[in-house]
Amino acid sequence: MAVIECIPNVSEGRRPEIVAAMADAIRAVPTVRLLDFSSDASHNRSVFTFAGDAPGVERAVLALFERAIADIDLRVHKGEHPRMGAVDVVPFVPIEGVTMVECVELAKKVGATIADRFGIPVFLYEEASTNPLRKNLEDIRRGEFEGLAAKMATEGWAPDFGPSKPHPSAGASVVGARMALIAYNINLATDRLDVAKKIAAGIRHSSGGFRFVKAAGFTLGDRKIVQVSMNLTNYEKTPIFRVFEVVKREAARYGVNVLESEIVGLVPSAALHAAAEFYLQLEGFKPEQVLENKLRTEN
Repeated sequence: MAVIECIPNVSEGRRPEIVAAMADAIRAVPTVRLLDFSSDASHNRSVFTFAGDAPGVERAVLALFERAIADIDLRVHKGEHPRMGAVDVVPFVPIEGVTMVECVELAKKVGATIADRFGIPVFLYEEASTNPLRKNLEDIRRGEFEGLAAKMATEGWAPDFGPSKPHPSAGASVVGARMALIAYNINLATDRLDVAKKIAAGIRHSSGGFRFVKAAGFTLGDRKIVQVSMNLTNYEKTPIFRVFEVVKREAARYGVNVLESEIVGLVPSAALHAAAEFYLQLEGFKPEQVLENKLRTEN
């Protein structure tokens, strides 16, 4: 059976009833399973994770768009996280019985349908993009919703699908295909945004840091703390524990402690196994030593 994971990021995280309605729209698709969803009020953003076959995943994405466009207006939206669309980004990830090429084709098909049905400009990213200047999400999203109209009017920024101007309230969306990543945040026990931004600049690849880390610093205003927010795009080559240790050491340079860390959405068990092995200094640890893993493989 072919299984594709989809992890849309939506620009709403403060109205639980709206987020619940979007979750219900996904659940209503018979061949799709909603695995997880979470919201962040400071970011004013929600992340949904669902999986299924290609037709089901496509129907779920379109159902999510229909609900989100009705309830989200970026003209009045405020939040810490960068965004350019009501449904900001839609990645497709091959999980089982499906190739990256098939996910790329799905991204193009869904992107074209979104543009045609909802009148929303769609940009392709990561593996679905053939434009080297428009592979990285942060490059496409730079300027956010407020700067989108001017950006789309410049050379090289016509969308892959849809109108040449942003949707009045829903902006534009980014659709693509990629491998699995981990959304990982580290909260610092301070309100000093400059510290979070300096640490983020030091660890992200675009500033000379870890090859497989994207990072930014944000204020969590409701908690009066700051956050180093990250995407780990290859947890095997840049594991969670390595990033955590570096952030902790860098924070200490400024006299700041790590308050906590969090994983947004789902995480491969191998990433947590690696962290346990590192911190417990386990010698020769194997995943099959985990009781639940052993039970799944034993007849």
